[in-house]
Amino acid sequence: MPELPEVEVIRRGVAAYAVERTVVETEVLHPRAVRKHGAGAGDFSTRLAGRHLTAARRRGKYLWLELGDAAQAAASAVAASPQAGGEALLTHLGMSGQLRVQPAHVPDEKHLRVRLRFDDGGDELRFVDQRTFGGLSLTALVDVGGRAVPEPIAHIAPDPLEPAFDREAVVEAMRARRTGVKRALLDQSLISGIGNIYADEALWRAKLHWARPTATLTRPEARGLLDAVADVLGDALQAGGTSFDALYVNVNGESGYFGRSLAVYGQSGRECSACGATVRRDTFMNRSSYTCPGCQPVPRNAHW
Repeated sequence: MPELPEVEVIRRGVAAYAVERTVVETEVLHPRAVRKHGAGAGDFSTRLAGRHLTAARRRGKYLWLELGDAAQAAASAVAASPQAGGEALLTHLGMSGQLRVQPAHVPDEKHLRVRLRFDDGGDELRFVDQRTFGGLSLTALVDVGGRAVPEPIAHIAPDPLEPAFDREAVVEAMRARRTGVKRALLDQSLISGIGNIYADEALWRAKLHWARPTATLTRPEARGLLDAVADVLGDALQAGGTSFDALYVNVNGESGYFGRSLAVYGQSGRECSACGATVRRDTFMNRSSYTCPGCQPVPRNAHW
């Protein structure tokens, strides 16, 4: 599943190519793509017609486009100011979702689910999703800590790249948990945007095993882990994200290259670049967790 860096790369592309344009027509080609829009595909398409895309925002793994009216297009500076009580087009990419910017003459992708056409007749915005785990919905914006966010994700915590992220508050909350440190990193109500890839990479950088009980972390260790998280997310963002296959690409269809820099994730059987020990793979929450036994020894009282 795309994590924070991949979603941020896509957000930047959508901001560059789709914001400040007005939707003239929306075509829903598969109803599952808008299943979280309770009023159905017809209502989804009707309500998007004539809406002006004023901004592209993100929190964690979620991306949304703030919506204004076509009449606001001439007052974009006002329209771009997020307001609770407004409305947004919320996007979750799921396992295989893509937002693609394509000229109208380009043939439809095999798994094209939703198409947005604009009144300027230019490139379309397409939602492509092979496995249909992702989706789009129209939702109200609500105030959360002084920021307007879509109501369905009001419970999602700020991510490490947001100005609203409070490192010290997360340190204290993490140390108060009775769980393993990787489970804490994956808890989107504590810290958002981190998935399996970047949790493993950050833990390796911080020299912490994924089963280390959070209650045993010192404050310096917890701060160091969050710094490692921010660093690895920033490095991945610079590389355009991580692409293991064609399911993650940016809006122009280009892959990310952070996969070439992964230290432990997906590297079982290979030598650790720091100490030379053989990277191992463990089963974790019906998925995998990768560690270096030299740099990240299993702790006492491990929280399996």
